Amino acid sequence: FVQNELLTIIKKYPKLKIILEHISKKESVDFVIKHNIFATITPQHLLLDRNDIFKCGINPHLYCLPILKRSTDRLALLEAALSGRKNFFLGTDSAPHLEVKKLSSCGCAGIFNSPVAVELITEIFDTHDCLDKLEGFISTNGCDCYGLPYNEEYITLKKENWVVPDKYWGVVPLYNGKTVHWTYT
Repeated sequence: FVQNELLTIIKKYPKLKIILEHISKKESVDFVIKHNIFATITPQHLLLDRNDIFKCGINPHLYCLPILKRSTDRLALLEAALSGRKNFFLGTDSAPHLEVKKLSSCGCAGIFNSPVAVELITEIFDTHDCLDKLEGFISTNGCDCYGLPYNEEYITLKKENWVVPDKYWGVVPLYNGKTVHWTYT
């Protein structure tokens, strides 16, 4: 699609605002930068690669579409997110499928990340000493792209450990049972 259709659209409609949802590959990052378009990135694509799906057997809770890619792709997405470029912003694509649906013979694609998205993204930006670019990625870049006003309410982030519950109402969240080092109120 990108090579066969999107390039044609970009050339034919140069003023059209284009947003690629939930990019997952280095080539997508390069394309967004080259053509000065926009893209959303999910928490799971910043944190995980395809090898994580197979640690200790197949983990159906890490099955999502687009599927997790190579570590080189994850690193390119991470660099884009941390760059401060207004072209990139958070798109959680959170998918709260019941555990029974994820574990079925035709398991649902998607990762339930909304209970931990802000906290995990904050942890990533903190680890890379980029907290000054966090608000742009999580909040204002998307508003600027869509021409929306900034939210007048704020959250307060706090560096405090907590353990992600194993389930929320029968749904297994991203990083279930793991310690996260940020929280907010």
